[in-house]
Amino acid sequence: MTDIATLWEVGLPLAGAAGGLGYAKFRAPQVFWLLVGLPVTRVRFAVTYHATMDVCGLTVQPSRLRAFMVRNIARRPDVQPVPPRIRRVRGTSTGLRVTLRLPAGLEPGDVMAASERLRHAWGVHSVNVTVTKPGFVELRMTGYDVLNRVRMPRRRPAGLLVVPVALREDGTAFVRDYLKVPHALTLGANQTGKSMYQRNLVAGLARLPVALVGIDCKRGVEHRGYAPRLSALATTPEEADGLLDALVGEMEDRFDLLSDRGVADIWALPDDVRPAPVVVLVDEVAELFLTATKKDEERRDRMVTQLIRLGQLARAAGIFLEVCGQRFGSDLGKGATALRAQLTGRTVHRVNDKQTAEMGVGDIAPDAVVTVLTIPPDRPGIAVAGDTSGGWSRIRTPVLTAAEAAEICAAHAHLTPYLPALAAHRTAVPVSVEEPDAAPLVKPNPATA
Repeated sequence: MTDIATLWEVGLPLAGAAGGLGYAKFRAPQVFWLLVGLPVTRVRFAVTYHATMDVCGLTVQPSRLRAFMVRNIARRPDVQPVPPRIRRVRGTSTGLRVTLRLPAGLEPGDVMAASERLRHAWGVHSVNVTVTKPGFVELRMTGYDVLNRVRMPRRRPAGLLVVPVALREDGTAFVRDYLKVPHALTLGANQTGKSMYQRNLVAGLARLPVALVGIDCKRGVEHRGYAPRLSALATTPEEADGLLDALVGEMEDRFDLLSDRGVADIWALPDDVRPAPVVVLVDEVAELFLTATKKDEERRDRMVTQLIRLGQLARAAGIFLEVCGQRFGSDLGKGATALRAQLTGRTVHRVNDKQTAEMGVGDIAPDAVVTVLTIPPDRPGIAVAGDTSGGWSRIRTPVLTAAEAAEICAAHAHLTPYLPALAAHRTAVPVSVEEPDAAPLVKPNPATA
């Protein structure tokens, strides 16, 4: 009887702990990873590292000096191939980070090509390879599917024009850094997460001292809720035509200011003179290209020309483009390809055909096209993000409703800069106080004053 009681006292807690871990594995994968997955993976990595690298072809023959020392000093007749040297191993809440020093004869591409084999060998969800500096790579392993339930890192990248928008599959934040990637294109079919991506982007930008300009030719159904934080809004092609002309005029005024001051961009200007940066959000860009009459064609050509000018020149003036659409190629009409070439950043959600995927990432990261085409339809928000460096990654935006995004814009309406050149295109927003109190003016641009 005593043995049964002892077994009951020991077995019941063990069964409860096992059940709790099983529950955590599916409901709280981060907890399960920290308690079980991380220790097991670290041990497996340490024990099998050399053999795994050898099997995956990530070893090289040692140098003559090393071979001489092994044979004559260590007195070992056999000289083993040399794997990358481990510089650092660090566990995280989502995976394991390993910094490797590549030996002569190996390049980062070799490690990237073997990432799938390394994933299976060490039993992790994914292995992403990042070049940290010449001769060094970092293996970013994730212990579980972090894109299943998106939780943005608590520690978010900070910067002058840096906006965390989504979560990468390696557990890090995907950011829009406008000083590094000034213009971007977002593509995707209906119900794939484009609007969610744009809401997160607007919510992040609303907290920064920038001017937001919306062009939403669907009568403003997407951008109308952001109106308290917008310095200008166009909801029809006719309004967009006038707004783009005003933006080009603002750009030219800023160039006059730069020329007078003898500097190359607005960031070289003193703080009291520098005009506010402007981010132009274009929703469903195809609406700007579609025409029905000869008069529409003239307007279309004028708008496309202005967009191309902004894409080519506006970075130095602190004006940035965020273009969104379902499809964006030469079939839209004259100027589409020229405009797309200016949009360095690319984010592509699930699309309906291979040609659209190639339009989005085929020219900057051809190997990402297959990944775009395999995005499952039941996981909206997942996309492939890349840039002209050739790098790309899978990302997913956290859930943010239109009402929540509108609340954030309203809460930060006091940050809305007043730009005289765009004043005629600002949507009237009912407020309970005087307009200057609701939207204080930034110091006027001397070039437009």
